[in-house]
Amino acid sequence: MKKLLVTLSLIVSFVSGSVFAAPSLIPTPPQLSASSYILMDAYTGDILVEHNADQALPPASLTKLMTAYIVEYELARGNLSLEDKVSVSEKAWRMEGSRMFIREGTQVKLEDLMRGIIIQSGNDASVAAAEYVAGSESAFADLMNQHAQLLGMENTHFVNATGFPAEDHYSSAHDLAKLARATILHFPENYAMYSEKEFTYNNIRQPNRNKLLWRDKTVDGLKTGHTDAAGYCLAASAVRNGTRLITVVMGTKSDTARAVESQKLLDYGFRYYETRKLYSRGQVVNNARVWGGSQSNVKVGFSEDVLVTMPRQQGDSIQTTLDMQKEIVAPIAVGDVLGKIVVGSGENILLERPVVALEAVEEGGFFKRMFDKIKLFFMNLF
Repeated sequence: MKKLLVTLSLIVSFVSGSVFAAPSLIPTPPQLSASSYILMDAYTGDILVEHNADQALPPASLTKLMTAYIVEYELARGNLSLEDKVSVSEKAWRMEGSRMFIREGTQVKLEDLMRGIIIQSGNDASVAAAEYVAGSESAFADLMNQHAQLLGMENTHFVNATGFPAEDHYSSAHDLAKLARATILHFPENYAMYSEKEFTYNNIRQPNRNKLLWRDKTVDGLKTGHTDAAGYCLAASAVRNGTRLITVVMGTKSDTARAVESQKLLDYGFRYYETRKLYSRGQVVNNARVWGGSQSNVKVGFSEDVLVTMPRQQGDSIQTTLDMQKEIVAPIAVGDVLGKIVVGSGENILLERPVVALEAVEEGGFFKRMFDKIKLFFMNLF
């Protein structure tokens, strides 16, 4: 493999009025009064802080993140509309705990049910939506588990759409952070609902239980949960200066505590880390030699933006190694992997990403292919 060393210019640290690449000094993360917690970069998926993050625990109403996610998934596929009218069953109407206060035999707009799930944490709204999507809550739970598997939620199993205490119903802080990340990135058109501070239905006004929406203007989601077994739980997200973080805190002792502990994680993460965009989708990083093609070179770059989570004031440059295939032979299709880029060096590798063909290259004519084969043969002799 041929290696091309590149220096990527980044933000420079200014210390005492002079340009100086100071080392990043990061303190130990805060220790929270919670059973389990995690801090994740929403854009890269990198984990910045974790404690018992893969422990299977009762998720309480954080379960409803998956209920809402599936509705959003079906909306995106065109199988549902927010204008759909959903009939309320007796089972949905009789649900105990937090409720939206829908009435049996009535029809409710799916958009209202979504707000009832997300803002009011309605068990009745969750069951009504589950029955509408899958025919029954048990069938919907099976769908929840299929989605969990697709999202890589390895320590999760759902048996209902609400998080109502049940045997064999569990999740983990890590898995719920993955779900929150998917909600934010996959369905941004619906995400504004998670930041709404109140919702009124049937003349009953209920506030969003996520206290961080009032305490921190950068917080715009996601969901609270509470049962005796689960304690007080909160999945939250905030964005500051282009960096978006997700926290999941499980098993705190009070409504206030889950907000306070989540705020500690967010403040720590934003103070000491940032998300940087290194390369843009479609950006050309190399014009690689092509053998046997209708053209002699192919533009190489990235199919998606390349983002990295790194300590703030990391330094003025990062070593980047572009590792290309030794021989690139036509035909080449758009998106074919032709090498990789490695950001960092030694034991401090920040990320690796494939580089791909940004254009197609067809095979050249007979004589062009033969001529290139001869050239390659003699090149490989020396």
